Parts: sequence; structure tokens; C-alpha cells
Amino acid sequence: MRLLLFAGWVALAASSASAQPATLDARTAQAIVAGCAAHATGKKQSHAIAVVDPGGHLVAALRMDGNGSGIMDFSIAKAEAVAAWGFSTAQMAIGARETPGFGQAPRVVTVAGGVPVYSADGKTRLGAVGVSGEAPDDDAACAAAGVAAAGLRSNRS
Repeated sequence: MRLLLFAGWVALAASSASAQPATLDARTAQAIVAGCAAHATGKKQSHAIAVVDPGGHLVAALRMDGNGSGIMDFSIAKAEAVAAWGFSTAQMAIGARETPGFGQAPRVVTVAGGVPVYSADGKTRLGAVGVSGEAPDDDAACAAAGVAAAGLRSNRS
């Protein structure tokens, strides 16, 4: 009986050790920022990038050269909105057009550039990234590129 209990505990501990984290750690958030910055540099663009955990708390950020503090504030707002709602700010823009009043709901940002961050298998939402400083489609592409560069997904599987 003791051997069976011990074997069960070892199996549980092993499965827990290999489980993906429930939130973003600083290293992963910095990898997202670095991926965004590399994408932006390759396109000769400049963005402000903010990565937050599922609760909307800032984990990592970068304001690339040429962006004012207001641009950084907007990237944080995009990330916080995605953390609160669980879907991209581009989808929020669609929701605001299709659902009366949604655009005035708390923490809604209707400009593309905020995307969720999911685990590599797309099953666990880890947080969000918000990017601002260029055209909204460029901001969104930069955010998605940063998430992909970190080996994660910006959509659910």
C-alpha cells in the first residue's frame, strides 16, 4: 500500500513539474519584448511594448527610441484590456461596432495592438501584450511576432 501511495505521489509530482506555468515569468515576458523589438527593428519601426500577467500587472516593458510616454501608456492600456477581457483589442473593435454599449465598457480598447498570450499548446492564457507607436495593424503584427518569438501563441488552440 505504501509503495502504491509513493508511486502515485511521484507520478503527481512529475506531472506537476512538467506542467506549463499559470502566469508569465519575467524571463518569458522579456523574451516577448525582445521578439517584438526584433520585429520592429527589422521593419524600421518603433513601438512601446508592455507585457502583463492575467491580472493585468506589468511584468516587462520597453519604450523604443522615438516614442513618447503617452505611447507607452497606450501600450499598457491595450495589454490591460486584453488581460481583463481575454481577447484581442482588434476583436474589441469589432465587438464595439456590433454590440451597443460595449465600446464604453470598462477596460475596452478598440484599437488593434493588444493580443493575449497563451501557452505553447494554446490551452492556458498566461497574460497579454500591448504594442503601440505605429499603425494599429503594425502594432498587432509586432505583438503577435513577439509572442511567437517566445515560443508561445497569441490565440487559443
